[in-house]
Amino acid sequence: MNRKYYLAVDIGASSGRHILAHVDGDRIVIEEIYRFHNGSVEKDGHRVWETDRFLREIIAGMKACKAAGKIPVSMGIDTWGVDYALLDASDELAAPTYAYRDYRTNGMDEAVYEIVPEKELYKRTGIQRAIYNTIYQLMASKKSEPEVLEKAETMLMMPDYLHFLLTGKKCQEYTNATTSGLVDAKTNDWDFDLIEKLGYPKKLFGELSMPGTVVGDLKEEIQNEVGFNCKVVLPATHDTGSAVIAVPSESDEALYLSSGTWSLLGCELKEANCSEDARKANFTNEGGYDHRYRFLKNIMGLWMIQSVKDELEAKGEVYSFAELCDLAEKADCDTTVDANDDRFLAPSSMTEEIQKAVTEAGGKKPETPGELARVIYRSLAECYAKGIDNLEFLTGKKYDSLHIVGGGSNADYLNRLTAGMTGRKVYAGPGEGSSLGNLGAQMIADGVFKDLYDFRKAVGRSFEVKEY
Repeated sequence: MNRKYYLAVDIGASSGRHILAHVDGDRIVIEEIYRFHNGSVEKDGHRVWETDRFLREIIAGMKACKAAGKIPVSMGIDTWGVDYALLDASDELAAPTYAYRDYRTNGMDEAVYEIVPEKELYKRTGIQRAIYNTIYQLMASKKSEPEVLEKAETMLMMPDYLHFLLTGKKCQEYTNATTSGLVDAKTNDWDFDLIEKLGYPKKLFGELSMPGTVVGDLKEEIQNEVGFNCKVVLPATHDTGSAVIAVPSESDEALYLSSGTWSLLGCELKEANCSEDARKANFTNEGGYDHRYRFLKNIMGLWMIQSVKDELEAKGEVYSFAELCDLAEKADCDTTVDANDDRFLAPSSMTEEIQKAVTEAGGKKPETPGELARVIYRSLAECYAKGIDNLEFLTGKKYDSLHIVGGGSNADYLNRLTAGMTGRKVYAGPGEGSSLGNLGAQMIADGVFKDLYDFRKAVGRSFEVKEY
């Protein structure tokens, strides 16, 4: 059978996976061919990413495709946003690939605002204030290691760097570039006036490429190692950008929640909303497929329950996420915390931080795994409800339903809480949001689907969507 396969390498902050897709009749069929653990590591006092290991894992997954006799015609990589690699004149790393939860950005927002006031910055870029944004990471480099910026010739966002390792070609993809806080929300290009004001080297910022762009073939040594060649095609390399592609709605007015390590709640806009009200509400205008703006709110997300789960496992108490959901539903604890508080971004112990937040608010300290999980899930649903209210105020639109995509769409208890607290119908699924959208960009580029609407229709008929 002359079946065409497409490969998405979807790397999140806690795991990575290789997902193969093909079309059978009018349906998209996907299968996970390889999975690996991910996480930043401590090195020389900083949190960094093991990019050498990323490459080894990507290659291992491609070898698994070869072993299964399912060789893709194209592949693409998506990851989280904001993090990057700086390359010197020899295309070697000029600095560690810092992780966004590293402390080095502390105070760097204020250093940026001394040069460009916060209100002006938001008007230009439409990107929310988040201490880990690339704009603040580069200021940290400028302040603490200026020699690095001096010798750096290229900046590649994390998936761009991984594509470079595979192909030897440098591409700067649009959707991930927008998370830097350095792209003009009106021109959809780097804001070079802003970059110059901040004193960042202009040479780091090249031409931006859109999802669907062909990067090139695999390097010869990579071909020899994996046993085949294929095209590398840019997806929306920011994982949320890919997840939004996979929202199975035929309406341009859909409200979505990409639920994973982060919860991204928003809608698509044809023009960025860089208003003062949007800035105060801390909404962001990230670039999307076909220059659609992803107007959304970042919410801490399942990072909180992932961290508690890891801490329990370290003590020898092993639970699946489904078991934690069941325990949460049975627990007797109705306290909530502000899931968006920066205190939950990178605490030394998530369990202790949640307990402190609850007791500081006068609540009963959650002790059991079920009580901790219940606090987290109820707090997330409460944040979603507040986020939707804010979104409706900012857009002047009313939304009667919410589409949840990504791994978090499988959390039945959280979905029921979300439907209850938001007062809106919830459609949960598909569970493979980012990887499916990654595949969609490749398949549209190859002519399998004529456009985004055609692909989204296929997603709707190919995957189970549960209604709450």
